Amino acid sequence: MGLITGLLTLPLAPVRGVAWITEKVAEEAEAQLYDEASITRQLAALDAAFDQGEIDQEHYDAYADELLERLEIGRQLAAERGGVDG
Repeated sequence: MGLITGLLTLPLAPVRGVAWITEKVAEEAEAQLYDEASITRQLAALDAAFDQGEIDQEHYDAYADELLERLEIGRQLAAERGGVDG
């Protein structure tokens, strides 16, 4: 039965391949979005830009809030996956 099922579902192989690739791209995008080291670097750059007067308080607050929210979400996701002791 495995051979027949394999032959009958063969036309779906490209769809499964595209779905797998899409899933992997989404996982990598999520990993980069919530990467703690990357967020920490962005926060440091934000602080430097604010200290040098390149951005005002309103923009600083908005972007810092976004980064801190991403950091918290990333830590929650890592904890759910068992990647963080705590």
